[in-house]
Amino acid sequence: MSKKKINVGLIGYQFMGKAHSNAYRQVGRFFDLPVDVHMHTICGRHEEAVKKAAANFGWTNYETDWRKVVANPEIDVIDIATPGNLHAEIAIAAAEAGKAVFCEKPIGNTLEEAKRMLDAVQKAGVPHAVFHNYRKAPAVALAKKLIDDGRLGRIFHMRATYLQDWIVDPNFPLVWRLQKEVAGSGTNGDINAHIIDLGRYLLGEFDEINGLLHTFIKERPLAGEVDGKLGAKATTQMGEVTVDDVAMFMARFKNGALGVFEASRFAVGRKNYNRFEINGSGGSVVFNLERMNELEFYDNTAPNETHGFTLIQATDGCHPYAGHYWPTAHIIGYGETFINLVADAFTNMAEGKRIEPDFIDGYENQRILDAVERSSETKSWIKL
Repeated sequence: MSKKKINVGLIGYQFMGKAHSNAYRQVGRFFDLPVDVHMHTICGRHEEAVKKAAANFGWTNYETDWRKVVANPEIDVIDIATPGNLHAEIAIAAAEAGKAVFCEKPIGNTLEEAKRMLDAVQKAGVPHAVFHNYRKAPAVALAKKLIDDGRLGRIFHMRATYLQDWIVDPNFPLVWRLQKEVAGSGTNGDINAHIIDLGRYLLGEFDEINGLLHTFIKERPLAGEVDGKLGAKATTQMGEVTVDDVAMFMARFKNGALGVFEASRFAVGRKNYNRFEINGSGGSVVFNLERMNELEFYDNTAPNETHGFTLIQATDGCHPYAGHYWPTAHIIGYGETFINLVADAFTNMAEGKRIEPDFIDGYENQRILDAVERSSETKSWIKL
């Protein structure tokens, strides 16, 4: 029996476009999906560049106008991997055209945009997903299982950090991620959004927060030619940095747990240090993305003579997602988190189930990002 064919249209071909393309190309090779995923069209503004991306990444067609991709009756899923200032317009148009809508995080540049996007997909009754891909690392999913199974007991603390250092140099150019009108925010929306989502995924909803945003370097050289990742060539002209370099906040969860969250692009020596530690009455877990196949687990119920953190290699077939790849201890990487996410999304779509994370999660995440910004401005606690 043949599977239903799902045609995907991807808007964007740079860093996230590359990651999403790899996921669509590989997902059917590692997961026995109930649908046949076809890489139909990739879209970008610059024809030569997007034509090259289509050939390199494995897309059948390319286009320079996203509106034509949305209007194409052959396309079932619109995936938005553009800078944030385009998310809302594309997502709402795609929902109104009856397409499933996948989108990079944060889904909107503002809370109002995120709400309009959520309203649009719910009104249209179309499936929707947001790329909070770190939920899909096997070690993170295992931490979730341990918490849900009660292995950590009553949860007391979560401390989460997401640290990078790629803009420490004051001569690093003013790329789009450093411009509020394009990105919406800086570190707050870019990487703080990830650890906020992990907080919601692992411990539930936030109750109140007290945040601080700060910008260390307020002026940078304007950006010239981009490199397709995070950087660009610097020019001799200068421009204003209009986003935050650091975002941090204290939090109280609705379950009574307390949290401390810190996101920075000025942590010299930290390249992609996404780490959390959760402490409960029954034990603790520790995760670090730079060692993403490992989960540390402290079992407080074990005899005293065996107390200590156990290092779990979350690569066995019994661990979430791991059984789809290689034998135990043959590790997976960053790209596989996107594969796992789209595998879940297509499976849930076919079965008529809610995709997680979706635009509801994206909107709730945006509520916290917005609260951090308001708290920093007012120097006060914000109740959610």
